[in-house]
Amino acid sequence: MAVLPLVLWPDARLASVCTAIKAIDAQVQQLAQDMLDTMYAAPGRGLAAPQVGVLRRLFVMDTTWKEGTRAPLVCINPDILWRSDTLQPGPEGCLSIPGVTTEVARATEIRLGWTGLDGQRHDQHLTGFAAICAQHEYDHLQGIVTFDRLSPAARRVAEAVYADRTQA
Repeated sequence: MAVLPLVLWPDARLASVCTAIKAIDAQVQQLAQDMLDTMYAAPGRGLAAPQVGVLRRLFVMDTTWKEGTRAPLVCINPDILWRSDTLQPGPEGCLSIPGVTTEVARATEIRLGWTGLDGQRHDQHLTGFAAICAQHEYDHLQGIVTFDRLSPAARRVAEAVYADRTQA
């Protein structure tokens, strides 16, 4: 078990588009396990590789572990294959922007495709919080943070709140 240090905004790695993982080797398996350990310790429900300083297309999530049994999902080279046209605004936090919750509009349903640690391609229809979490983590792989999803005025407010919290 290794808990990795989190990369905090405005670190430039959080604005970088991540590269594909070519092979699922011992290093990728260890990274996935360390990311799960880090996510649970944070305690979060999702974590993308750039949030631990690795610019590769990998994220982990477990949207229900705080209410019951752990059900971790490791997504390698994920793609959002479809998004519903229905958007729902809601509060989002981010482990890389601690102490700040922003209101982000997300598709209420998605179809997520990814490669698992087993090397097999998977796809699943996600709704509710699972869909929101997957979109949030996918954004990280594209170099997008929640601040980037805000209007200019809302972003100024959120950045000021973050600056106040990091200077306290």
